[in-house]
Amino acid sequence: MRWGDGLRRVGVLGRKLGMMSLYDSYGTMHPITVLCIDRCHVTAAMPPLPSDPRCLHRLQVAAGPRRAHDTPKAQRYHYAAAGVEPKEIAAEFRVSEAALLPVGTAVTAAHFVPGQLVDVAGTTIGKGFQGTMKRWNFAGGAASHGNSKAHRKPGGIGAGSTVPGRVWPGKKMAGRMGGAPRTVMNLRVFRVDAARGLVFVRGAVPGNAGGWVRVRDALKGGADRGLGALDGLPVPTAAVEELLEGEEPEEPTSWSPPPTPMAM
Repeated sequence: MRWGDGLRRVGVLGRKLGMMSLYDSYGTMHPITVLCIDRCHVTAAMPPLPSDPRCLHRLQVAAGPRRAHDTPKAQRYHYAAAGVEPKEIAAEFRVSEAALLPVGTAVTAAHFVPGQLVDVAGTTIGKGFQGTMKRWNFAGGAASHGNSKAHRKPGGIGAGSTVPGRVWPGKKMAGRMGGAPRTVMNLRVFRVDAARGLVFVRGAVPGNAGGWVRVRDALKGGADRGLGALDGLPVPTAAVEELLEGEEPEEPTSWSPPPTPMAM
């Protein structure tokens, strides 16, 4: 089946391994985040919600191995009914009817192709309780010239007069920073190593190394969403091909920017 606008494929759960640098065919260096797709399977399929005007189906995807005796009994039975081993994490994705997958289907790194844009969602690194200068990038007070013990204070927090005589809700003040869900949109898939289950994404994604992230096709990429290999997106997903024993794995495919015409 051919991918097209309006077709929503399932996403995957990946583990952030860290960052590195890679070069394209023109010698340009790109900052890369490495994501590992570790034993990701579809574990449940649910019909659309009555309140959903788009009538998108729901697929539960789980990834990461987990020891059986560390898994609650209800979850063990749930994964056993899906025909998969106990998983560490699960998430739900909205998909089109044409992109539905049977329960128990494996979703690998070959689900994505180099050149396409993806949205990556994760939990940001927790910073603890921080002041306004670090949390909100406040300028702070002067370093000298009459400033007494107010170098990093936020300043006045009132509304500027006796009315309303209170602090407005949502005022930027000191507090806990980080540890919040965030989504980075329109990141380019630079390379895919299907044999090792690795997806190389250009740019940074939220969270610590070793944390889990949700990866899906970009929703707001527009015409640039599939620059490179848009027609090559597997629908509903790529078939799992087992490597033969003793066979060398294929070279990972990479993306390179389109050539620009030389200035005359």
